[in-house]
Amino acid sequence: MMSIIVTGVAGFIANKTAEFLLKSKKEVIGIDNINDYYDVKIKNYRLKQLKKYKNFKFFKLDIENKKSLEKIFLKNKISAVINLAARAGVRYSMENPFVYVSTNTMGTLNLLDLCREHKIKKFVLASTSSLYAGQKMPFTEDLAVNTPISPYAASKKGAEAMCYSYHYLYGIDISIVRYFTVYGPAGRPDMSIIRFIKWIDEGTPIELFGDGSQSRDFTYVDDIAKGTIKALKKVGFEVINLGGGNNPISLNCVIGLIEQYLGKKAKINRKPFHKADIVSTWADISKAGKILNWKPTVSLEQGIKNTVDWYLENRSWFKNIKL
Repeated sequence: MMSIIVTGVAGFIANKTAEFLLKSKKEVIGIDNINDYYDVKIKNYRLKQLKKYKNFKFFKLDIENKKSLEKIFLKNKISAVINLAARAGVRYSMENPFVYVSTNTMGTLNLLDLCREHKIKKFVLASTSSLYAGQKMPFTEDLAVNTPISPYAASKKGAEAMCYSYHYLYGIDISIVRYFTVYGPAGRPDMSIIRFIKWIDEGTPIELFGDGSQSRDFTYVDDIAKGTIKALKKVGFEVINLGGGNNPISLNCVIGLIEQYLGKKAKINRKPFHKADIVSTWADISKAGKILNWKPTVSLEQGIKNTVDWYLENRSWFKNIKL
């Protein structure tokens, strides 16, 4: 049985990626330190969904701890590593940049070096559209991304650079997938869509940075997870965008859809636009189509509806989640 390490497995995207791998009869070795960057109740909820599968193993540990990681590599026959463990969040990275480097950059180095030592030839790294700040849209993978405007983006740039070094020196086959604003059921409570749903439902004013015209290339989590799995393909070394692929969609439009599906009107508390945020993102996904035969299939309308429906079904416990 093919055995794949998925790090950050209690996290939003990694959890869905692991679920699809398990359903396809792959053995998944899940790793997560269950940190409290956001409410662990939702992490435990996601993890519970995976523990139903007999082909799932879980280890609670930190990718910053190479010695602990090494025990897993020694005791299991591993085919590939998908590194989705990361400290996320542009704004919080300004408050604590050191933990972003230790997890996102050094943690990636630990995993790469263990792949080298144990002759594991496939590595997938989750990266971010935040690297494209200030570049011309739609963003293509060949753009220079040498001006990260947040410690989060800089830590991911470091991880990408380390990946290339290990590909060049040791022949590890590496796919770097740059994600564009992922949303969906059981999403991160620090991200806008799940927050807006909860706030609008409860009648709490939503916090909107800027006038709402800022736009994103929103991408549904199932599409992202399927693209990540396709990135296990042998490619040599490639950086590949995974995004919605449509024109950027404004936050005002997203709020309108949430209002429609909840049947409630949003109260808005406007705040100044944040310096570390990007005004707009838009992925050129033609490379993902050519190399991975991937394209997104879930529309924003359907994706928002699915997310609202999930929230309503789980409101009894999700109402206690700290945002």
